[in-house]
Amino acid sequence: MRDLDLTTLRLYVSVCEAGNIARAGEKANIVGSAISKRLAQLEHQVGTPLLVRKRHGVVPTAAGLTLLEHARGMLDSAARIERDMEAYGAGARGQVRILASVSAMTESLADDVATFLQKPAHRTIQVDMEERVSPEIVRGVREGMASLGVCWDAADLGPLQSRPYRTDQLCIVVPKGHALAQRKSLRFEQTLDYEHVSLPVNSAVQVMLQRHAAQLGRALVHRVIVTNFEAALRVVRAGLAISVVPREVAEPIAVRYGMKLVPLAEPWARRRFIICFRDQQSLTPAAHLLVEHLASKAAP
Repeated sequence: MRDLDLTTLRLYVSVCEAGNIARAGEKANIVGSAISKRLAQLEHQVGTPLLVRKRHGVVPTAAGLTLLEHARGMLDSAARIERDMEAYGAGARGQVRILASVSAMTESLADDVATFLQKPAHRTIQVDMEERVSPEIVRGVREGMASLGVCWDAADLGPLQSRPYRTDQLCIVVPKGHALAQRKSLRFEQTLDYEHVSLPVNSAVQVMLQRHAAQLGRALVHRVIVTNFEAALRVVRAGLAISVVPREVAEPIAVRYGMKLVPLAEPWARRRFIICFRDQQSLTPAAHLLVEHLASKAAP
């Protein structure tokens, strides 16, 4: 199969997202017939139908959905290449991309990177960060999408190398006046009688909580599922549910709004974060400097 054309892939993604060739053409300022011709050539190139024509538009076939996923990844990679080269053209002499968990990003990573970049010797280094769940972080670093990953040390790193980073403490956040608000500490099992506000099911925290609930022969009851800790705290503040949140994230907001933090008395509630990478020897000078800076923040 010949090399796939990025312009055609970009149009294909646009058609799939719009569900209509004409609308995609208007967005790209290209006539629909030209897009149809490109899509026909693409189907011939891959050897299978990619779109099913419906009365009011198009929908991707099973093969089309697979190509859509790959096309988005290729376009994202191409965009990163363009940004990186523009950064070098603008004078940046170092480029480091980090994939990080929501906990690391929310708690301390952004501040630690900012401190690193404020040093005069690092002014020509550019650091890009993107939030991902732990399995995606490990895969992204392994496949070369990023130089560094920052995630919980419970992640399956496979062949990746790592250095210690910061730690945090999981706690239970409850609204003022809740039945658990006066407790000095709580076992996880004691929280399972109440509805929780949870992060997405593939997040590191959620996977761990589901696993421990199953080991207890119980179920974790979700009342609300949100995408970040800040949203979880808003739901708790409204009195709709309780939540398991890192103390480092919850404390400033809880104090402001009168919510109560109760330490989670479980050995796994004290979490250790790591910086992972493919190989210490292959790190660029900029990435090596950043690893040393972040590793210096590790607890003794």
